[in-house]
Amino acid sequence: MVGIVGYIGKEKAKPILLQGLKNLESIDYDSLGIATVSDQLCISKSVGRMNGAFDDDRLKDFEGNIGIAHTRRATHGHICQANAHPHTDCKKRVAIVQNGIIENHRELREELISRGHIFASSTDSEVIAHLIEEGLEEGKRFIHACMDAFRRLEGHYALLAISLDARRVVAFRKDLPLIAGLAEGGIVFSSDASVLLQWTPKMVYLQNNDVAVACKKELILRNLIEGEEADRA
Repeated sequence: MVGIVGYIGKEKAKPILLQGLKNLESIDYDSLGIATVSDQLCISKSVGRMNGAFDDDRLKDFEGNIGIAHTRRATHGHICQANAHPHTDCKKRVAIVQNGIIENHRELREELISRGHIFASSTDSEVIAHLIEEGLEEGKRFIHACMDAFRRLEGHYALLAISLDARRVVAFRKDLPLIAGLAEGGIVFSSDASVLLQWTPKMVYLQNNDVAVACKKELILRNLIEGEEADRA
């Protein structure tokens, strides 16, 4: 676990996400990755540091104004491109980034594999994308699929999720920091408030069990346990 960044708004997500990763450079990490949504879900991951990890040709198809990014220091699974975030579901329509530890990931992984899911990494994080996938397969809206998945998780974590089929960023916090910056023309998420100062001083600090749903012009918070909207202004 190290740092996460997310964006949704009227600007292109790629340059904001890349700058967010640069703003996290002072924290030690071993791999990194980025995902954006336009008419397709584009993901690029790399082992090593930010400098030289992504060139313009590699990210030429990363259009869209929705995206997430991550810098990772290995805790579950060794250092390799497959274990770098973002992680996806079987159909590669959902992408997530996560800080922290999912304590019940082994049980969830075994359960998901028994139902036919195929895992691409040895991380604890990937189970989240597959749990969301199951909710979508049941016909649930993205936000409801996410909330049902979050209820299955044990541990301490902060995460962001995006989907090819939903123009939203869904965020969740349990015991680890996650902040939303209310910028002009969009919303920027980060696990580190200092990352957001480049874009806005207006910040909302998510509290434990807060689910944040962000579109271009609006941030809605609700409590996962109580199921009610929360005011963190």
